[in-house]
Amino acid sequence: MEPVVRVTDLVQNKDGTKILDGISLEVYRGELFGLFGPRGAGKTALLHILAGIDRFQRGSLEILGCDPRKSEKFKHRLGLVTQEKSLFQDLKAGENLDFLAALKNTGRESCYKVIDQFKLTDYLNLPVTRLSAGVYQRLALACALLNEPELLLADELFPGIDPHSHHIIAVELKKYLAGGGTCIQSFNNMDAFARQDCGSGDESCEMKGDESGRINRVGWLEQGQLTIYQPCEAAAEWQRRVKSFHGQSGGDHA
Repeated sequence: MEPVVRVTDLVQNKDGTKILDGISLEVYRGELFGLFGPRGAGKTALLHILAGIDRFQRGSLEILGCDPRKSEKFKHRLGLVTQEKSLFQDLKAGENLDFLAALKNTGRESCYKVIDQFKLTDYLNLPVTRLSAGVYQRLALACALLNEPELLLADELFPGIDPHSHHIIAVELKKYLAGGGTCIQSFNNMDAFARQDCGSGDESCEMKGDESGRINRVGWLEQGQLTIYQPCEAAAEWQRRVKSFHGQSGGDHA
C-alpha cells in the first residue's frame, strides 16, 4: 500500500534555527496519526509543510502522490485546520462556508451537509468574531471537510472548547476516518491518552483519541527529531516523562 504522506530526511531552518532535523515519516490511508510534542517543537511547522504552506531546505516530500515543490494538485484533496484564525474574520459563519465552498468548487449541497453535521444552523448569521471557541472550531473543521478531503491536517482541535462542541467534532472526525479519510492531528500533551489502560505486552493495544477514534501511531517531535511509537509505548513514555519532571521516578530527567 502506498502511503498518503511520505516524508524523507526533511530539514527546515528558520532564522538560523533548525526546526526540523532530518525527520522521516509515512502515514497510510485510514490512519489517525497523533503528532505530539512540547510547544515550539515544530508540530505546526511540519503540518504547514505538509499542507504546502511552508518550504523546507532539504529532504523529500510526497503528499497524495504529488511533490509539493512541483505541483499543487494535491491541495484540492486536502483539508486543513490551523491553530491560527483560519476563517475570514470579516465574514459571517455562513458566508465563510459559501465562500470556501466556491473556492473548493463543491457546491451548495456540501454546505448543507456540514451545517447539519456540525450543528451550525443557529450560528450562520453571526460574525465569526462572535462565535465561541467551540463553535469556531466546529465551523473551521466543517470548512476543511467541505471538499471531502482524502487527507485532513488538524492542528490542536480540542483545547479550550466546550464539551458539546468537543463531542460533535470528535464524532464527525470518527465518521471521517471510518469513511476512509486519513488524519494527522497535533497535540501539546498526551495526558488524555496516557490514562488509557493499555496493558503490558498486549499487541492489540490501541490508544484512544477521545470519541474521535483510536490513534494508530504516535510521532513524538522534540528538538527537531521525530520518534515514532506504537500508542502504548508512547503512553508509557509520556508517563515516564511526567514522573521524571515531578521528581517521582528517581531516574534521569528527560
